Amino acid sequence: MRHNNRLATQLRPIKFTIGYAKHAEGSCLVQCGDTYVLCTASVDNKVPPFLRNTGKGWVTAEYGMLPRSTNERMDREAAKGKQSGRTQEIQRLIGRSLRAVVDFPKLGERQIKIDCDVLQADGGTRTAAITGGFLALHHACKKLMAEGVLSTYPLLEPVAAISCGIIKDIGAVLDLDYSEDSTAIADANFVMTASGGLVEVQATAEDTAISPADFSALLELGQAGIRELIELQKAHF
Repeated sequence: MRHNNRLATQLRPIKFTIGYAKHAEGSCLVQCGDTYVLCTASVDNKVPPFLRNTGKGWVTAEYGMLPRSTNERMDREAAKGKQSGRTQEIQRLIGRSLRAVVDFPKLGERQIKIDCDVLQADGGTRTAAITGGFLALHHACKKLMAEGVLSTYPLLEPVAAISCGIIKDIGAVLDLDYSEDSTAIADANFVMTASGGLVEVQATAEDTAISPADFSALLELGQAGIRELIELQKAHF
């Protein structure tokens, strides 16, 4: 058994709170075990310069961790004057993941910005941000439709993400918390759509190289976990 008595195939307790931020067009507080991420969607009635006069919209994302989201206080990146490489990599991942399920002509010439703020971190913040970010985006689009701004729902299908890893003496496990992630022999993040399409895979061997069989085990766990997450997302449509 894992240190928290979860089965290898078991997600942490998941909770989505829709409408957590009342001023945003769409918002979702996602709780994955002890990882809490607030995702908000803000609609901007203009697009980046490269999309002007194309009739197409855009979705982008920003990501950040609060100073006491971890065991020790970290300085705000704004105070340092620049974002870390990790922050830039994660917010680009979130943006790519959400754009994979958007029909941009149906969105029209407007941009939706997804802000993902980590309130508390215990592993899997980027995957929680993608999963909750989709719900925030979904509800922003539903609001635009209810207001008559959009005539057609612009999202193709749900998308979600999960982490998996290989733990010594246990094997492949789903949904790593921080203590597992920091000691894993290998770890992987999977982003997938409801139809099973792979949007992105991030996999790393932390010690020695892993076998194709090990990777296949991680992929199988990721597919099962994301199917479960998407069913939970649909319950909050």
